[in-house]
Amino acid sequence: MTQYQVVGIGNAIVDVISQCDDSFLDLMGIQKGIMQLVEKERGEVLYGGMTNRVQAPGGSVANTLAGLGALGLTTAFIGRVNDDALGKFYQSEMVAGGTDFPNAPVAGGELPTSRSMIFVSPDGERSMNTYLGISSEVGPEDVSEDVAGNAKLLFLEGYLYDKPQGKQAFERAAELCKTGGGKAGISLSDPFCVDRHRDDFRRLVKELDYVIGNDHEWKSLYQTEDLQEALDQAAQETGLIVCTRSGEDVIMVEGGETATAPVRTIVPVDATGAGDLFAAGFLYGYATGQPLAKAGRMGCVAAAEVISHFGARPEADLKALFRKEGLL
Repeated sequence: MTQYQVVGIGNAIVDVISQCDDSFLDLMGIQKGIMQLVEKERGEVLYGGMTNRVQAPGGSVANTLAGLGALGLTTAFIGRVNDDALGKFYQSEMVAGGTDFPNAPVAGGELPTSRSMIFVSPDGERSMNTYLGISSEVGPEDVSEDVAGNAKLLFLEGYLYDKPQGKQAFERAAELCKTGGGKAGISLSDPFCVDRHRDDFRRLVKELDYVIGNDHEWKSLYQTEDLQEALDQAAQETGLIVCTRSGEDVIMVEGGETATAPVRTIVPVDATGAGDLFAAGFLYGYATGQPLAKAGRMGCVAAAEVISHFGARPEADLKALFRKEGLL
C-alpha cells in the first residue's frame, strides 16, 4: 500500500486558456480577475468565443499536487472526471506528471468533464469562467481509505463546499487522514467562497491542522478590514495559518511564533495558478520538515515561476530554482 506524502481532494477541471483584451471582457460580460461559475449554455458561448486555445489539466488543488509531484513527492489526487475525451486527457496528464489519479473516469456519466474558460488580459490578470460538470459530484464514495488514510498531509479545496456531497467527501477524507496519523488542511479558495461558507469554514479552522489563504480571504472569514485582527483570531483557533498578500511578505503563524517570507515583485505573464503553486512550494517545505520561513520562500519561488508563463503548472525545474535560491 502506498504511503502518500501529500493527497489532495478537489475539483478536477480542464483549463482552457485564451488571450483577450479588456474590450472583449466587456463585450462578453465577464467580470475581470475573479472566478465565476457558469451554466453549460454560457460555457459553450464563452468556449466558442475563445481564440488560440491552450488546454491543460487544472483545478486549484490539482495544480498544487502537480507542483508537488514535479518536486518528487509521492502524491495522489482524489477527483471526478467523465469517461469522455477531456476526462481521459485529464487522468493521463495527472499520471504523466507524477501524481496518482486513483478514481477511474466515470463511464456513462450524465455530466461532462468540468472545464474552466480562462481569459488572460494583457496585464496578466485571469478571468475564470468555470462550468463545474461532473467534478462537482465528487462525494464520500470517491474517497478511498487506502488513499486518504495513508496521507501524511491532506490538502482540501474550499470550493468543494459548494455541494453537500463535496462537503461529505471532504470530511470523510479529513477524518481518515487524521485517524491514520496525518495532518489535514484547507485552501480557503477565494473570498466569495468564504462568504458562501463562512460558518462551515469557521468551524473547520478549529478542526484542521493548517489553513492557507490570502489577505482578502482571511478578512472575509473573520468579517474585518483589519488583517492583523483576523490573523490573531485565526492563530488562536488552528495549528498553522498561512497568509499570502499580493506583492507583500507572506505571513505564517504557528504555536505563537510568526515567520515571514519576502516576495520578489515580477510582472506576471499570466497570474493563473499563483496561489496554487505557492501552496505547492510551501507544502513541499512543510512536508519535508523545513522551517516556516524557508517553506514560505519555497512557495514564493514556485509562484513566481508559474506566473512567468501561460498555464497553471510549472515549466521549469522547481528543485533547481530552490537550489539557486539556496533553499535546498
